[in-house]
Amino acid sequence: MSIETAKDSLVLNQIIDQKTDTIFVEEDCIVPDIKPDILNVISTSGIVCIYKKEILDGKIRLDGCINTYIMYLADTQDENAVRGLNTNLDFTQIIDMEKANSNMTLNTNLVLKGLDCKVLNGRKIHVKAILDIEAKISSNETVEYVRNIENLKDVQLLNRDFHINSLIGNGTTKVYAKDTFAIDQADNLVEVMKTSLKITNKDTKISYNKVLIKADLETKILYLTEDNRINVVEGKIPIMGFIDLPNISEEHTCDVKYEIKNLIIKPNNVEEHSIYVEVEIEAFCEAYENKELNIIQDLYSPTTNLQFSQKRVKVIGQKNSRQQVCNIREKEMLPEIGPRKIYDVEVYPIIEKQNVLNGRILYEGEVELNFIYASAQTNGIETKQISIPFNFSMDFEGIKPDMTVDTIIEISMQDFVVMPDESIDIKVDLTFTAISSSDSSLSIIDDVKENEENRSSCPYSMVIYFTKPGDTLWKIAKKFGSTVEDISRVNGIEDANNLQVGRQLFIPRYHG
Repeated sequence: MSIETAKDSLVLNQIIDQKTDTIFVEEDCIVPDIKPDILNVISTSGIVCIYKKEILDGKIRLDGCINTYIMYLADTQDENAVRGLNTNLDFTQIIDMEKANSNMTLNTNLVLKGLDCKVLNGRKIHVKAILDIEAKISSNETVEYVRNIENLKDVQLLNRDFHINSLIGNGTTKVYAKDTFAIDQADNLVEVMKTSLKITNKDTKISYNKVLIKADLETKILYLTEDNRINVVEGKIPIMGFIDLPNISEEHTCDVKYEIKNLIIKPNNVEEHSIYVEVEIEAFCEAYENKELNIIQDLYSPTTNLQFSQKRVKVIGQKNSRQQVCNIREKEMLPEIGPRKIYDVEVYPIIEKQNVLNGRILYEGEVELNFIYASAQTNGIETKQISIPFNFSMDFEGIKPDMTVDTIIEISMQDFVVMPDESIDIKVDLTFTAISSSDSSLSIIDDVKENEENRSSCPYSMVIYFTKPGDTLWKIAKKFGSTVEDISRVNGIEDANNLQVGRQLFIPRYHG
């Protein structure tokens, strides 16, 4: 007899390999002829751009640059003259990942951990950047499994419930955030000294087989005027794009990651008193469906000798996310700053310890603040670094210590006000997004057929059996060609999961 089976399929997203690496990008930068010599460096900052990501056999390749802004004290007649230098530190990094191949998906996270400048002479500086790279490669596998036997009425099935994430699909889109920022009409722009970019207010909406992505690019620019004043302009540029994902619906979960690929920040040649901003951004989306599956783990027939093949597949268990805001409120006395104007504050949150408990995640870390402010001397600029420690507890229903947790911190609000007593009122809101998942495996039966060897006939209509350690009613019924229901009925067993060792059981043969 040919066995007819009903099958379903799953698309599984499996993390094949992951790796962290730290690289150093170094380069000597020459000061352009139109700029004055360097006496010393005041402040450095950078924006990481990824031009290209590529998966090769056994390795990955990243090409990009660090768009670097250097503010320095210039060697001019004005003892406090500040100038800016903007340069790109290009890098190509190849990371060995044995299991990588071109059919896989690559996710990366690059964080600029440090940027140091050493003055070699008045016209040359050595720039060294420290870049932390986290890379994950994943593979999408479609697996088919037997859901039911269609043409065998007496088949006995042992099923188990699983909660997994089935991948609906993934896709990317490229968007451009463009705008012109008007500056004060009294300011004749000389150069851009520093740029800060931050993607905030991220949102997704699903409709008509598309994912609508929306966010804001918060932009802050320090610039120098012809009369050697430093000023600030800031604003938000909306980001919007569509990612095509067939079969997606509102019930599905979307993970969207943004990556800056390139940027242009320059004085606007068309409109005076304005700065042109253009940022190329790539958005990558993975869509999941949280599925509850009832999958066959074992089967047999009392009347037909069945043979099946079974395999184990790795899966990502149910994926959940939780978002919560940590409010940092401090008052700091910084005599160096006092009543002086604060041009900018760079905020760097760092998680030093993450402890996952039942229903909770505990974070320990610190927020590094770099104040850029007006010096006591006219037109001068200075910096001051401080650290504020934090302890934060996030409630996360259902989370357990053995789960994998990825945490993303975004600065959702920052405000620094010099108070009448010359202290600084510090307000920083950190939005913690924790994404939990559990890596596990499940057994699936992918093929069932009748064994050509005849089932050995049993001359008995009833067998007496004494239970042994490790016995279950399923194992006993399968061994003797009976059914769990018949054994339970004959022996008056109410709880099939509570089987005492040494109990005498009457095992009836199956009669159809």
